[in-house]
Amino acid sequence: METSRAIDLLQALAQDTRLAAWRLLVRAGPEGTPAGVIARHLGIAPPVLSFHLACLARCGLVVSRRHGRHVMYSADLDVMKVLTDFLVEDCCLGFDAEPDPTIIFKEI
Repeated sequence: METSRAIDLLQALAQDTRLAAWRLLVRAGPEGTPAGVIARHLGIAPPVLSFHLACLARCGLVVSRRHGRHVMYSADLDVMKVLTDFLVEDCCLGFDAEPDPTIIFKEI
């Protein structure tokens, strides 16, 4: 995963409503849940939720499908797995490992 892609995904989740919706969708599993159920659970208006779900869908964290007269949303767990793998890929290598030249360390 490219660093810029990871940043896009993390930015999408770095907002209260989007993170709460994402967590509900993870809990719902692959079958997903209708937008109206999410809106009621979060106590927000459906248009507000639609805005946030669209943001999550644009970056690939959420997928939608029509089921009768409802639109079902589900979390794309494969995308999240790639992100979490990226975040921990250098875990516990120590400082003797070959540094990634794209990362600039600053003294604190």
